[in-house]
Amino acid sequence: MLRTFFAFLILFCASLNTHSDDRPNILLIMADDLGFSDIGCYGSEIPTPNLDKLANNGLRFTQFYNTSKCHSSRVSLLTGLYCDQAGGESLSRGATIAEVLKQAGYFTAMSGKWHLSKQPTDFGFDRYWGHLSGATNFFVGDDTFRYNGKNYTVPETLNGRPFYTTHAITDFAIEFINQGLESDRPFLMYMPFNAPHYPLQAPEADVKRHLGNYHDGWDELRKSRFAKQLELGLFPADTQLSQRSDHVPAWSSLSAEDKAWEAKRMAVFAAMVDLLDQNIGRVIAHLKDKGVLDNTLILFCSDNGACPFERTEGRFKDPWDPKSYWLYDASWANAGNTPFRLYKQNQHEGGICSPMIAHWPKGLQTKPGSITTETAHLVDFMATFLEIADAAYPKQVGERTIDPLAGKSLLPVFRGEKREGHEVLYFHFGSDRALRMGPWKLVSAKLGRWELYNLNKDRTEMKDLAGRYPARVEKMQAIWFDIAKNQERLKGKNLLPVKKTLTPLHFRKDTSSGGVKN
Repeated sequence: MLRTFFAFLILFCASLNTHSDDRPNILLIMADDLGFSDIGCYGSEIPTPNLDKLANNGLRFTQFYNTSKCHSSRVSLLTGLYCDQAGGESLSRGATIAEVLKQAGYFTAMSGKWHLSKQPTDFGFDRYWGHLSGATNFFVGDDTFRYNGKNYTVPETLNGRPFYTTHAITDFAIEFINQGLESDRPFLMYMPFNAPHYPLQAPEADVKRHLGNYHDGWDELRKSRFAKQLELGLFPADTQLSQRSDHVPAWSSLSAEDKAWEAKRMAVFAAMVDLLDQNIGRVIAHLKDKGVLDNTLILFCSDNGACPFERTEGRFKDPWDPKSYWLYDASWANAGNTPFRLYKQNQHEGGICSPMIAHWPKGLQTKPGSITTETAHLVDFMATFLEIADAAYPKQVGERTIDPLAGKSLLPVFRGEKREGHEVLYFHFGSDRALRMGPWKLVSAKLGRWELYNLNKDRTEMKDLAGRYPARVEKMQAIWFDIAKNQERLKGKNLLPVKKTLTPLHFRKDTSSGGVKN
């Protein structure tokens, strides 16, 4: 009798150990400097069939916000807090999604760009491969690459082909996914790609597939992308395309030589987005092969809008030469952010509104291909994962005292419900500021005077209502300063009052042959 009891006890314990955890896996993908209209399902002509398929079988957001800059968006994504609230790059007041999900029994891994203090293995990630720097040479890397906490020397070839960072991020992500599946635990796989962040570099064959596609220039590209966005139903039919920025010249005003140069560098950018999509497709195919795609929540986003910086060196080196260093500037970035105004670093919609796709066959209850206008933000990822994983948000992690969560769960949106959204959303980077409160948005560029827009009626920020509603401006700016002082803990020049006039904006530099370093 006693022997039978012990045999039963052994079988019972074994059944507990082998009981599958049905919580979903999480695949969180972030692109770098990808504008609102830079993928097919958001209006682009660039072929992105894998992202388009995720969108057509999932859910697209048209009012999803980032922080307008690389490192600050990563802080908010990881912690569910505003950047300075979390302690900035040090994360001194924030817990990461990896730390929280690891405590809840998840296998946690990351492959890609870090751009914060220390390294991912110091903040809860069981596995990590990638670069700690904010940007890297796509062909030869830099000295910040790490593999599970140790220095990693970038090889000439990886898995049988020449090293290219976008491919390598995917190679290691697949390796880590396999390890997560072997652990019999649900996994968090965070893939922050460096593409299509500058330098604009891509293999020769990939660039040549896109040459010739951009000779009509940025003015026509904005029109064609906007027309596609309306056709896709991303915006109401009465939405206005924002005007070309004053600092961007008309395409027709360029010389033939400069048109050829500009068209070529946009083709390189397109090749980088194309390769990004191909590699996302590799991961999706792997999840499908392993039988776990249906219960994997896939979220795709970008860290900010398209980048206006012009720092090109080596214009006459081919973009498949590791010594090349190309960027595009505000001209193509203006097209990348169609239909919005301004760019990365600004708090106008072109800087802070970017694509977000959710795909989860087992969990999404919205009609496949749905588009939501629910307002959401990177800070919402932490709250979403807490609910999915049945995890607890900590008050203390090691020596770090953790600030209260700023985000709200996206699960009601995934269920097709209208969630109780944010009363306000706060934005700040450098001397650019914004506050969103319902449909109202208060925004300042480079400490220029406050502008006020009703985004329900004017999504592209064309009709400034600040002069008509001064009391609303006063109320909203008071809220902005309260959050800046008491929640973000900003000081000094970050709390300067705005000017009484708009600040002239100058982004585009001379890119004629005499204005670019060789």
